[in-house]
Amino acid sequence: MARLSFIFLLTLLSCSNLIFASEKPNIVFFFIDDMGWADVGFMGSEYHETPNIDRLAAESMVFTDAYANAPNCAPSRACLMSGKYSPRHGIYTVGDPRRGNHKFRKLEPSENKTVLADDFITVAETLKTNGYRTAAMGKWHLGADPTTQGFDVNIAGKEWGSPSGGGYHSPYKYPNLVNKQKGEYLTDRLTDEACKFIEESRSKPFFLYLSHYAVHTPIQAKESLTEKYLAKPTSEHHKNAKYAAMVQSVDESVGKVLNTLDELNLSQKSIVVFTSDNGGFGGATSNFPLRGAKGMLYEGGIREPFICRWPGVTQAGSKCDEPIIGIDLYPTFLEMTNTSTPEGYELDGQSIVPLLKNAKASLDRDAIFWHFPCYLQGTGDPHGGPFRTTPAGAIREGDWKLIEWFESGRMELYNLKDDIGESKNLLKKHPDVAKDLYATMKTWRAAVNAPVPTTPNPKYKP
Repeated sequence: MARLSFIFLLTLLSCSNLIFASEKPNIVFFFIDDMGWADVGFMGSEYHETPNIDRLAAESMVFTDAYANAPNCAPSRACLMSGKYSPRHGIYTVGDPRRGNHKFRKLEPSENKTVLADDFITVAETLKTNGYRTAAMGKWHLGADPTTQGFDVNIAGKEWGSPSGGGYHSPYKYPNLVNKQKGEYLTDRLTDEACKFIEESRSKPFFLYLSHYAVHTPIQAKESLTEKYLAKPTSEHHKNAKYAAMVQSVDESVGKVLNTLDELNLSQKSIVVFTSDNGGFGGATSNFPLRGAKGMLYEGGIREPFICRWPGVTQAGSKCDEPIIGIDLYPTFLEMTNTSTPEGYELDGQSIVPLLKNAKASLDRDAIFWHFPCYLQGTGDPHGGPFRTTPAGAIREGDWKLIEWFESGRMELYNLKDDIGESKNLLKKHPDVAKDLYATMKTWRAAVNAPVPTTPNPKYKP
């Protein structure tokens, strides 16, 4: 009798598991603006307080080598939504590719698009074919309205790349988000709208793209939190009280959304992903031990914090060192939800589901790539120039990373396992490695039709 009872119990559990496996998990995707790799507690920050994000990391798999597709926001977001590298959609930078004084630019940069064309099928559009309710909360930056590209709900999304009008404090006016009263904080309001969407969508699968404007400039925070950090001892690398307060507001957002999932009994059937669109802004934070900052193809400009909690799949407290990149999320979300790829639509990334199931697994690809054929004004150029970056491209294959500067043809080769700060150019020591990486990068450029600027700028004055 006991054996029969045990067999019956196993049968019930197996049926229960099958039912759960057949359900379509919700996806809550936090996409933070300009948050650096080292800005959160679980990645080492001693000044910024992020207990909710740290809790999420402890319950999740953390990816140590996760990358954005670009060193600034618009191209990173276009790659994420389209599932394609920048040369496929033509969004390389924010606005004008000639940003900076014309007399210092040796080349004419590649032309840049600012709107993701309608012929690209976004991940939201694809999830909708599988019955998902979709919402974009916060920054969009790819056109006038995300509801034209697969989102059922748009709160505060437009072509804007940063908060407009009153910035982070009301009174402000965003699409479907108006507050004429003084004092509301934008990050808090977007969080409330996100929780409202979760509650309204609890009876069907949903995809929530919570794309905070924070922690992008202007550096504006709640006064009470700023005072807290002004009274707190700074750390060696993090010292900006207002920025720290903005980071804490993002953390509070994560906490409130996680609590909402708990209260509605949705946590066990909801996947939560947290990452950022590019590296931390050098005027507000430090990305140490990484080199560089937002706007650069050094690690500080493109490497991001990345967390994924998938109940029943990811192991709490696990870490994965396999390099992943923004375009991988599109096929990942499709595999997670058992959603078919649109017929004839080519995705450049790879699903990271095998990694989420086994942190020691690897992806079957040669390399990942960056292509930035534009200029960005600002300090930080390694060659003493007035730009954060001049036109450049990069490749990472295994532990090796190669950067090519299009103005001069200069190459930089780094072993990221031994030198995460990219302090030692190993080009002369390992010319064969550089040669192989360069050949792979040129082959990729040809495959995606990536433009390399070669036309001299007639206004350049050495």
